[in-house]
Amino acid sequence: MLQKINHIVWMFLFCCLTLMSVQGQNEINSPYSSYGIGVVNNSSNGVLDAMGGTSYAMQNPYYINFRNPASYAAFDSLSFIADVGASVYVSKLFQRTKSQQNTYAQPGYLSIGLPVTRHWRTSLGIMPFSSVGYEIETTKDIEGIGKTNYIYSGSGGINQLYWGNAFKICKGLSIGLNASYLFGTIYSRQNTSFEGSNYTNIFIADAYQVKGIYLDAGIQYMFNIGENHRIGLGAVYGNTAYIWTKENLLINSYSGIYVSTAAYDTLYINEGMSGRLIIPQKVGAGLSYTYKHKLTIAGDVTWQNWAKFQFMKPSDLMQNSISTSIGVQFIPDPFSNKFMKKLNFRMGGKYSTGDLTLRDKPIDELGVCIGVGIPLNTFNTHSSINLMFEYGKAGTLANDLVLQRYFRFSLCFILQERWYQRVKLD
Repeated sequence: MLQKINHIVWMFLFCCLTLMSVQGQNEINSPYSSYGIGVVNNSSNGVLDAMGGTSYAMQNPYYINFRNPASYAAFDSLSFIADVGASVYVSKLFQRTKSQQNTYAQPGYLSIGLPVTRHWRTSLGIMPFSSVGYEIETTKDIEGIGKTNYIYSGSGGINQLYWGNAFKICKGLSIGLNASYLFGTIYSRQNTSFEGSNYTNIFIADAYQVKGIYLDAGIQYMFNIGENHRIGLGAVYGNTAYIWTKENLLINSYSGIYVSTAAYDTLYINEGMSGRLIIPQKVGAGLSYTYKHKLTIAGDVTWQNWAKFQFMKPSDLMQNSISTSIGVQFIPDPFSNKFMKKLNFRMGGKYSTGDLTLRDKPIDELGVCIGVGIPLNTFNTHSSINLMFEYGKAGTLANDLVLQRYFRFSLCFILQERWYQRVKLD
């Protein structure tokens, strides 16, 4: 037993380091990630993402729902679960008559779950909390100066390493808490160059380091109505988090074409300027209904107080957001020995008013999803590969803003292993 625990711990640490390394090279392409801390990750695991991300009232012994830590209470008392996922995006940006298409991969998450005692379950995991990736080029004719070129770019993001625990209070009732360590660096750069003038070009580089603790809690109550019907109620709360930040600012002047490896005159440098990031509180609730373990219908609603957001300084571009989602899962016969009858078919939709307002227009988001869960009898009946396809859009063409349409393909692998049983020899 001890050898197996050590093996799992080392595997988890290795995967954490791998994911953190990949996250450092994380790609995303959204001009709206230039605001705040970037595009905030609101994804669930690979199973629930295919149901529109609906998760607050969902629990299952054989997958990890880290969006409501109370769900860990459902883990099987004799099993260990490992869950890892990643996505590929095909994104297209539109503005007036211009368009741009990009394809990029994003690391998803890695999580494990296991029982501790009869009434206590725990989970560990790592995932992106937010992602930044953009490059915007504009040109202006300034009177007395001439043609001026601006290039704005950014990269990086914030990672989330969580440890969650859930406790069974009584039959059907559980509570849970995730304690997360947020860390990462957000980079922003601005290059200003002047054509046909004697002005010196300017390059500005900003790097914001983020480190701090974030807490979110959840509660679930599951009960049966007769033999065939099961109702789930869930709620989550994320506290207002005050995160430590440090800014490193560098301003260079140069002539000609900027090359990152060259040395230039330094106009200004400021290392280690301290500040804080305020991540506002959120409240969410969900409802689920299951019929004979075959059909599940669930829905969520979330409110977050983004108007109170602050990153080094207050922002008047952020707005309170409301997000909704609904999802359906159907299994022809979950107790059958036939492969086709044990496939999990999923679909869902989601809508968010968005947390950003630009030129009097909210940057909202809409998405629809379909997916399938494929059981892997090679391992056991509860390990699976889960595929998801999502189409979504964010933003608007109004007021000369940018509309983003994207296709997302997601893959997740869930390994469930029974490891607390002792083998008896005849």
